[in-house]
Amino acid sequence: MSDATEKRSRRRAKPSAHPASMSQSNTPSARSARLRFAVVGYGYWGPQLVRNLDRIPNAEVARIVDLSSVRRQTARLEFPGAQVVGRFEEALESDVDAVVIATPIRTHYELARRALEQGKHVLVEKPLTASSAEAEELVTLADSVGRVLMVGHTFMYNPAVETLRRLVQERTVGNVLYIDSSRTNLGIFQPDINVMWDLAPHDISILCYILDQAPISVSAHGGAYVQPKLHDVVYLTLKFPNGALAQVHVSWLNPAKIRRFTVVGDKQMVIYDDVAATEKIRVFDHGVDRPPMTSTFGEFQLSYRYGDIVSPHIFWTEPLAAQCRHFMQAILEGVTPRSDARNGLLIVRVLEAAEYSLANDGVLVPIAQG
Repeated sequence: MSDATEKRSRRRAKPSAHPASMSQSNTPSARSARLRFAVVGYGYWGPQLVRNLDRIPNAEVARIVDLSSVRRQTARLEFPGAQVVGRFEEALESDVDAVVIATPIRTHYELARRALEQGKHVLVEKPLTASSAEAEELVTLADSVGRVLMVGHTFMYNPAVETLRRLVQERTVGNVLYIDSSRTNLGIFQPDINVMWDLAPHDISILCYILDQAPISVSAHGGAYVQPKLHDVVYLTLKFPNGALAQVHVSWLNPAKIRRFTVVGDKQMVIYDDVAATEKIRVFDHGVDRPPMTSTFGEFQLSYRYGDIVSPHIFWTEPLAAQCRHFMQAILEGVTPRSDARNGLLIVRVLEAAEYSLANDGVLVPIAQG
């Protein structure tokens, strides 16, 4: 028997975990239940989702949906055990337990709404929707039907980001003064959204996660240099309730791929470099110390501290794999996902406020809370 045939045989033998079988979420049978998934969209990110779901022992990618016949053919070759179809309805009408949506942003609301109404759990790639009104509707709908609605803010499952959050929450850095973030590259240009909606959800979700706070206001400036009216460079400034200031730079028009966070506290400073092969987190015992009082002669005095630089050990796992396992755990155990629908709503509210600022010369815009 070939490897592909053997894998298809194993998949056919997997029983489906229907909602009725998951009602007692803390029982051993619930924890060991198997889930069947449909992945919608097999473009840039869809294959990565299928690959990671396919590797989870108790998961089965039963359906792959894409409008393109070329991409459907590719999916059949790469994952012969899944049924590849061209109509979303074929996934909704099947016995899959959950739908994973990796399609353009403008389609997220409609696809997620229909899946929830059909009783499916849903994972939507970032951002959740194209507007906060749509996101609010999905939050309400998911609550009413009792299904998990999770957003693919993958960096919230990155071990380096988890380490960064620990350093902030345990006050290793002291009080956070400001954060500087850069996410740049040459491309990939999108035809229907600007760089802020494409890249900034990563940085905003990281900021909210490590600070455990939602920003209270945002201003944004940028430029559209390649495609008319579609900004390819944006600078966002966010203010947080604890007084911290965050600057986020996103660009499709940069010669270097940069994925770097700098967190400056009044005790220590941290650089998180996602592009680095090793030492993704470096903690600097650097800072400026103000003396308790001026000298006898009233002279201005500051002392600069240049201490050690350490890199904590990070046990690395692929963030997307962790995200997929977390989605499955949320379904089977009835827990609230780390990047749940309300977290997704928050990020969309920030983007919406920043979009208004971008169109109005960088005016400071308050962000809706709650």
